[in-house]
Amino acid sequence: MRLHPMWENYPALQKDLQDVLITIEKNIQIRDKNVEKNIKNLIHAGGKLLRPAYALLSAQIGPDYDHDRAISVAAALEVLHMATLIHDDVVDESPIRRGEPTLHTLYGNNYAVYTGDYLFCVCFKILSKYADSMNDIEFNSKNIEKILIGELNQMRTRYQTSVTVREYLTRISGKTAQLFALSCYSGAKSSQASHALVAKSWNLGHYLGMAFQIIDDVLDYTSTYTSLGKPVLNDVKQGVYSLPLIYAMQGHHAEFAPLLTKKAALGQQDLIRLTDLVTHYQGVEQSFALASKYTKKALKTIKQLPSGPHKDLLYEVTSQILTRSI
Repeated sequence: MRLHPMWENYPALQKDLQDVLITIEKNIQIRDKNVEKNIKNLIHAGGKLLRPAYALLSAQIGPDYDHDRAISVAAALEVLHMATLIHDDVVDESPIRRGEPTLHTLYGNNYAVYTGDYLFCVCFKILSKYADSMNDIEFNSKNIEKILIGELNQMRTRYQTSVTVREYLTRISGKTAQLFALSCYSGAKSSQASHALVAKSWNLGHYLGMAFQIIDDVLDYTSTYTSLGKPVLNDVKQGVYSLPLIYAMQGHHAEFAPLLTKKAALGQQDLIRLTDLVTHYQGVEQSFALASKYTKKALKTIKQLPSGPHKDLLYEVTSQILTRSI
């Protein structure tokens, strides 16, 4: 069972993540075996499994750690993440995900959308087995709603060159940070951690998610297709303007306008010119600085958690992924 190489140095966590994938597989049962096979191929497509990893580690914060419960919570969160990725790819018209053709590219938009919808159902199917009360399910429903609202906000601001840093941060808070926060929160809550520790876990996930998305957006301007595993600068062609571009455009709209008015028709030379401008006007540098602030907040929050092997792993993994080029 293939996992991302980053987990090779953490054998216990690697084994738990393999159990997460097995749990997901067991809960995907479709009469059409071809559809079932395609969904299971997605499970083993080599994703980093960061959200379930944080749920697993956070599940050791409280006094009532239950291995099977932690695995199920982590599995539900990964299925939720997979569902949002499939829908993202349809909306963004992205042809590649993790180095492989996306579902909608292979089978069409309808197939992909229904697959994503099915995975939402699987998420709740797994989660319901260990939900202590309807309040737990309601909380997770509200957070899924916030994630989807983040996606809607992204669609609303497409091709808007006036988008602000504040609007960008609001967007990624819902689109990315919400799911990281939910992962840490759900793990801590499943172990009966105190209200204060559950709140700290939520904050950890939020800071982590904000830094992660900013760094991901920076990598879009500093990486190649081969290193990133997906088309670079595809977002800007789709009108999704991320932080490096937003920072660089401040006070320099006139230089970017001739390029951005081309929208989806941006060519390779246009993208090279755009990247040069973003770098010249310190969009990458300023974005890294903000990501660093969120990274420091995340690591500071981890230091406030109870001591134990899980705390050391949280700190080490967070340091690794927030200084990453993976």
